[in-house]
Amino acid sequence: MSAIRLLVLGAVRQHGRAHGYQVRNDLEFWGAHEWSNAKPGSIYHALKQMAKQGLLHAHEIAPSTAGGPPRTEYEITAAGNDEYFALLREALVAYDQKMDVKSAAIGFVVDLPRQEATALLKERIRRIEEWRAAVTEHYVPEGGPEPLGHIGEIMNLWVRTADAEAEWTRGLIGRIEGGSYTFAGEGDPFVGILAEDQENPYATGEHHPGDRR
Repeated sequence: MSAIRLLVLGAVRQHGRAHGYQVRNDLEFWGAHEWSNAKPGSIYHALKQMAKQGLLHAHEIAPSTAGGPPRTEYEITAAGNDEYFALLREALVAYDQKMDVKSAAIGFVVDLPRQEATALLKERIRRIEEWRAAVTEHYVPEGGPEPLGHIGEIMNLWVRTADAEAEWTRGLIGRIEGGSYTFAGEGDPFVGILAEDQENPYATGEHHPGDRR
């Protein structure tokens, strides 16, 4: 799974309707350019491609506030909404996703109902434990990696990383079940997007031709 699709669909969905620079600005505000492939070129390419695929609807009616030609505004379609939630749910249960996909999924987890979010995270733990059981048929972490030579360090890294992720996920489940955060259907969500004229303290300042489209 590519994190960029989930990130862009989620960002557009949060605005309701947004032009490309707003999407880029939000993703930089979230630091996604540091932990994912959400670079300007990738963002604008994803917007155009998903519009062609019917996941976004492009409105070429919004003039740029800085002057010049009109900007294209994007709005998520019914198909795009279905794709967004499919990507989100898969990213939450598939523990072996890359870190950028995991991070994007956690960033949007509150778009789900609280009970569903915890159920998906519990399934994630089940899959981690299933994977760990299969690995430890051949490698016993308690015995240390040395019997397998330095290659044993690879399996040691995998197992220890999985253990840490399972522990972190249990903590997140506990916080969610304890009432933390506002999930879908519970009231006003956390505002994690920038207003049109709000300065982004984390903007890269890198100019891209797509910024004006």
